[in-house]
Amino acid sequence: MAVKKSVEDLQVAGKRVLVRCDFNVPLKDGVITDENRIVAALPTIKYLLDNNAKVILCSHLGKPKGVADPKYSLAPVAVRLGEKLGKEVVFAADDEVVGANAKAAVAAMKDGDVVLLQNTRYRAEETKNGEAFSKDLASLADLFVNDAFGAAHRAHCSTVGVASYVEESANGYLMAKEIKFLGDAVNAPVRPFVTILGGAKVADKLAVIENLLNKADTLIIGGGMAYTFLKAKGYEIGTSLVDDEKIDYCAKMLKDAEAKGVKILLPVDCVITKSFPDPIDAEIEVTPVAADAIPADMMSLDIGPKTRELFANEVKSAKTVVWNGPMGVFENPILANGTIAVAKALAETDATTIIGGGDSAAAVNTLGFGSKMSHISTGGGASLEYLEGKALPGIEAMTDK
Repeated sequence: MAVKKSVEDLQVAGKRVLVRCDFNVPLKDGVITDENRIVAALPTIKYLLDNNAKVILCSHLGKPKGVADPKYSLAPVAVRLGEKLGKEVVFAADDEVVGANAKAAVAAMKDGDVVLLQNTRYRAEETKNGEAFSKDLASLADLFVNDAFGAAHRAHCSTVGVASYVEESANGYLMAKEIKFLGDAVNAPVRPFVTILGGAKVADKLAVIENLLNKADTLIIGGGMAYTFLKAKGYEIGTSLVDDEKIDYCAKMLKDAEAKGVKILLPVDCVITKSFPDPIDAEIEVTPVAADAIPADMMSLDIGPKTRELFANEVKSAKTVVWNGPMGVFENPILANGTIAVAKALAETDATTIIGGGDSAAAVNTLGFGSKMSHISTGGGASLEYLEGKALPGIEAMTDK
């Protein structure tokens, strides 16, 4: 993968710099409920302001599906960002994104000013990487900086297309940090290198497992996806989540891992219940994972205490750990113990710990372990594709160094 220019490689003084941020924040009744993505964008924005650029910000929010929808307006982000920066962020309320309001707001800018454009997905061409909208965005700027790792796996106008129509483009600080942590972990890890994969579906992470079999020393597999592997080993899994079409594939992966000398750890006990707990205090029990230990009418929804200990002990000896996907239905307090145990083990290790976005990031932050991790990725899908070894279009489109 070619090394790309960083924001510090650009001559930004007096220039109009379009920055693609990831301001896809959760909103409830117009109020931002988690501002981590806004905070993550601040270093790049502040660098540009300190170096006398005119800073034009853009982002998507939700899925307005190519039409202007007030529910997905970035107006609340402009207000919160202004408070964080301690200066006004002019919001260009423009249903065309690059219409009369946006053009007037940019034309009036002085060095050190900030303008935030309306939701890029108000334009139907955005997700199709259409030429017209890419040119519209580029018409506002001299330079382009992509700092939206969470959208780097999408070839959209605001992540890829616009880069073709400006003088130069570069990665922002957040993008560079993501590339460093995830890239080093996969391509040059300090060993032992342990990866922990969870979540619901095996199909979502097959390519990741395949790539990591050539990179990691140990693969820990928990969450719903573990039960397809356990069924591949001939165990009864009751009504637990299973991908019957991937059983042979999982059996092959277990065989491949053995041949490569890669350790795969699967649950040795699990928390089972009659059906998905509703109410949340439904009756649960712990059973070992063995030939037919899980009754045919029961399902597993978390790893058991012996598995928590097994996984935590493996993390203790690691030097690099990547975690993507919870160990159970962590949103339910009685089924969160497996995920808590893994988060706690990562918080207590001296290893470089990288959380691969999505549910794992939410779990770590919700459980209060966020500050103990080396890096929490801002990209769920982008992190997974990076761990698969894929080139991300939002990175590839930047100017080579």
